[in-house]
Amino acid sequence: MLFEALGSALLGLVLAGVAVHRLAHRLPTRSLVLATGTAGGLFGAFLTHTALGPGNILLILLGAAVVSVASLSLLLRPNGRLRRSAPA
Repeated sequence: MLFEALGSALLGLVLAGVAVHRLAHRLPTRSLVLATGTAGGLFGAFLTHTALGPGNILLILLGAAVVSVASLSLLLRPNGRLRRSAPA
């Protein structure tokens, strides 16, 4: 279980680092993004481990990656102005 926690935290940190590198103009501060990615990875591992039980390390890491990416996507700001197609 310790390896699952360390692996999921590292996976969340790597995904957050990639997001900061590729989408820095659309994200808030770097420290918030890195903390959110790590926390999302740990929560995803906990959630998947609780649902599936021990012994499914690849599925647990996949669940950690999915929750980490989902939590990082909540931090994205819109790119430019919002446009309306027709007046209401």
